[in-house]
Amino acid sequence: MDNTHTEKAMVMIRDDFLPFALPDIGEEEIDEVVQVLASGWITTGPRTKEFEERVADYLGVKHAVAVSSCTAALHIALAALGVGPGDEVITSPLTFCATANVIVHLGATPIFADVSADCNVDPDEIRRRITPRTKAIVPVHYAGQPCNMDRILECTREHKVYVVEDAAHAIGAKYHGQMIGSFSDATAFSFYAIKNMTTAEGGMVTTNNDALAEKMRLLSLHGISKDAWKRYGSEGSWYYEVVYPGYKYNMTDIQAALGIRQLAKLEHFLDVRQRYVAMYNDAFRDVPEIHTPETKGDVRHAWHLYTIQIDTERLTIDRNKFIEALHAEHIGTSVHFIPIHLHPYYSERFGFKRGDYPNAERIYDRIISLPLYPKMSEEDIKRVIAAVKKVVSMHRR
Repeated sequence: MDNTHTEKAMVMIRDDFLPFALPDIGEEEIDEVVQVLASGWITTGPRTKEFEERVADYLGVKHAVAVSSCTAALHIALAALGVGPGDEVITSPLTFCATANVIVHLGATPIFADVSADCNVDPDEIRRRITPRTKAIVPVHYAGQPCNMDRILECTREHKVYVVEDAAHAIGAKYHGQMIGSFSDATAFSFYAIKNMTTAEGGMVTTNNDALAEKMRLLSLHGISKDAWKRYGSEGSWYYEVVYPGYKYNMTDIQAALGIRQLAKLEHFLDVRQRYVAMYNDAFRDVPEIHTPETKGDVRHAWHLYTIQIDTERLTIDRNKFIEALHAEHIGTSVHFIPIHLHPYYSERFGFKRGDYPNAERIYDRIISLPLYPKMSEEDIKRVIAAVKKVVSMHRR
C-alpha cells in the first residue's frame, strides 16, 4: 500500500469534513497484527491470553476475560450471576440499547432509574426502584465519568444485589484513585472501533471473584470445559465436554494483537483527550447558550465523549437543527443517547412513555456530542469551536 497516497487522501477528506470519531492505529498495531497472521494462529490463542493479563494488570484486578464485544461482556456477567426470568435489573435509561437488550435476552425485566445532571444514574433513583425481585444493578459510566460507586455499592450491600458496571466508555477511568474495573462483581468494557482504545470489535469483562471468572470464561465459548484454543496445540487434546449451553463470544488473536498495542498507548490517548477537553471548556465558558459537561471531583474522567447541552430557550433552533447547522460547517457530531424507554420495542413491550424519566429526556433533547479523539489536531478542535460559536451567533435570540 502507498502510505503517502493514503495519508494525502485522508487529509483531503478531513479538510472537507471532520468526522465525529476515528481510531488511532499506528505502525505498531499493524506490525503486531501481521505477526499474528503470519503465525498461523489467528483465533483465540496466546495473544488473547496476553491481552487479558495486561488488562488485568493495568486495572489492578484478578481476572479479565476477553470477549467479542461489551454487549457480550454484559451478557455473560449477568448470566453467570444467575439473572433470569422473574428477575429485575436496574440500569440507566441514558445508555446504548445493548445495556437493556442483554437483560431482556436473559428473560429478566429492565428497570430504569433516572439520571443526575452529570448524566449518570442517580443513586437515590436506584434505591427507590429496588424490590424483592431486583437481582442486579448495572450502572453506566456515561461518557467515561465514573458513577457514584460509594452510594451504589452501599445500596447493593444493603439489599444484597449484584453490581455489573457498564464501563463501555470508561477504560482508564478512576474513582477515588482506584481503577474502574476493580470495584464490583463484574465490569464490562468496550473496545469498539471509536472507543478510547480499540480492537476493531471486542470487549473485556473483569472481576476479582475466582468462581465468577471461571463461569464467565466458560460461558464465553460454548460452555466448553477446557480452553478451546488449547485443543489444537501441542498440549491439547481432541476431547472436550460441554457443561453449559454457552455462547460464541470469544475474542481472536488478531483483535488482541491490536489491543496489546492500543493498551500501551492508552495513557497517552487519555492525556490528549483531557487536553482537548480543556480547550473546549475554555472556549465555551463565556457562551451562555452552551452548557459544558458537568464533572465530579476525585475521579479521573476517561473522556470518551465530550457532550454539550444547548440552551434551547436562548436559541431560535432546536438540537436537531443545531446538528444540521454544524454539518453544514463540515463538522461531524452525534447524540448519546436516545433514552432506551423511548425506543419502540421498550415503549410497546413495557409501557414506557415520554415523561417517565424527565432528566434523561431533558438531557436528550439538548445534548450534542462533539468530535473528541487523539487523531484530531489542536487545529481541528479550534475548527469545531469556531463552528459551534458561529451557529450560536447566527441563531441567538
